[in-house]
Amino acid sequence: MSRVLALVEGHTESAFVKEVLAPVLASGGVFLSATLLGKGGIRSYQAVRGDILAALKQDSSRFCTTMIDYYGLPKDWPGAPRTARREPRHPIESVEQAIADDIQRELGSSFDPKRFFPYLQKHEFEALLFSDPQVLAEIIDQAGNAAALQNIVNEAGAPEEIDDTPDGAPSKRLIRLSPGYQKVLSGARAATRIGIDRICECCPHFARWVSWLRGLATVDRGGTGLGV
Repeated sequence: MSRVLALVEGHTESAFVKEVLAPVLASGGVFLSATLLGKGGIRSYQAVRGDILAALKQDSSRFCTTMIDYYGLPKDWPGAPRTARREPRHPIESVEQAIADDIQRELGSSFDPKRFFPYLQKHEFEALLFSDPQVLAEIIDQAGNAAALQNIVNEAGAPEEIDDTPDGAPSKRLIRLSPGYQKVLSGARAATRIGIDRICECCPHFARWVSWLRGLATVDRGGTGLGV
């Protein structure tokens, strides 16, 4: 059995972790909970860094992770591009690794690196829901627009690539199709219907995070660490 605390950006991510991801992981012996970073929303790295360090120090037998949007990340975050717009080809994994390295340096050589995985959601949570346009269309009461949602995926190339402009953000696209779309309620319902396995098939960066979480069921606490 392993316990994991996810430090999440907002209520949408919290609902997804608690209502969708946690039940899937619990069946494998990984017990995932979530808490908001501060009052929610993207903040400076130093503010979030303090929350991460506090969580890791508070309980040395617990693993920690994050679920934070990469798009809009302040420029003071380790490894983040020093431009206002996130470059689509900038490797998000390099930012995650830079965060992991910073936490490791702060906590010292005695800190077990497999206790922390800083997951960044490439654009925003709603991108994951485009893994099944038909289900998503039904959830937002727009069954007739499934083809339109599929076209969005086709144009981007993959759900995780939808996309890094304010007007083209996945949630903005859904709201234009369905003004009544509710991020927290509709998002969790759609993700539940679609299923974690389907999302992992379509979203390789997300799948990497889920693979780490699932791997905690059998992790050897005396090993050398999974790293990022």
